Amino acid sequence: MGLIFDQNALGFYDTWRQTHQNRVIDKSIEPLVVSLLDPQPGEKVLDIGCGAGNHLIMFSKMGLDISGVDASPQMLEKAKVRLGHKSDFKIGMADDLPFDDNEFDLAVLINTLEFLDNPLSALREAGRVAKKKIFIGVLNSFSWNGFLKTIQGYFGDPLFGQAKLYNLWQLKSLLQLAYGPVPISWQCIRVLPTCLEDFHPLNGDITGWKSPFGFFLGLSATLVYHFQTDNIPLKVRLKTARQPLMEIKALEKTDPWDIGSKQ
Repeated sequence: MGLIFDQNALGFYDTWRQTHQNRVIDKSIEPLVVSLLDPQPGEKVLDIGCGAGNHLIMFSKMGLDISGVDASPQMLEKAKVRLGHKSDFKIGMADDLPFDDNEFDLAVLINTLEFLDNPLSALREAGRVAKKKIFIGVLNSFSWNGFLKTIQGYFGDPLFGQAKLYNLWQLKSLLQLAYGPVPISWQCIRVLPTCLEDFHPLNGDITGWKSPFGFFLGLSATLVYHFQTDNIPLKVRLKTARQPLMEIKALEKTDPWDIGSKQ
C-alpha cells in the first residue's frame, strides 16, 4: 500500500515541496519529461500518484488529455480545485489501478515510487494501462541530498522515514523486471547544495545530464510488445443446426428402453 497522505502528512509534504531544491526541480521537470517522454498533443496521460496536480497542470499546458489517480482523498480534493473539469480523477492504489488495459498512451510516476511498498507491482500496473511509454522521476539515493534524506529518515523524519530512495541501477532493474528488455532512456537534474550556490552557481540548463549522482533521476521505458495477435476473419458460413442442441442433450440422457416402449 505505501504511504497515504492524510492531513498531517500533507503538511510535511507541502513543507518539503517548498524547499529551494524542489522549486528548482519543478522548474526543470518539464524539459526533462519532454526530452524522455516526447509527449504529443492529444495523447492520453495518466499521472499515478498525482497528488495536488502540479504535474497535471504541466501536462495540460502541453495539450495532453490528462487523468490523475491518487490514494489520498485530501490530495485529490486539492487537485480538483486547481484543475476543475480539465482532468479526470479517480481514487485508487498504484498497484491496482481502476482503469482498463491500454487506456492511456503514457503513464508517469513522479515522486511516487519512493512511497510505495511494492514498486514492481505499481510499474506492472502502469504498463498494463499504458501502451507507449512509462516515465518515472525520483530523488536519487546516490546524490548528496538523497543521502541526507535517508539519514533524516533514520532519525524519524515524518516524511522520509517512510520513503525508500532509489539509485539508477535499482531503477533500471525494476523497469526490466516489469517490462522485460525494453529500451530505457534516462537523464538527471543537477542541483547544488544551497550553501554552495553562492560560490558556484549553475549557469545554463541543469537538465539533460547523465550522472548517476544527479539530484533527480528521470527514466522512460518504451513498451515493446513481443507478441501480436492477428484477427483472422471467418470465411466459412455456419450452417443452421438441424436439431436444437438442448434436444440432443435430452436424448443422450434418456433411457433407450423408454424410447422403445413409447414407440
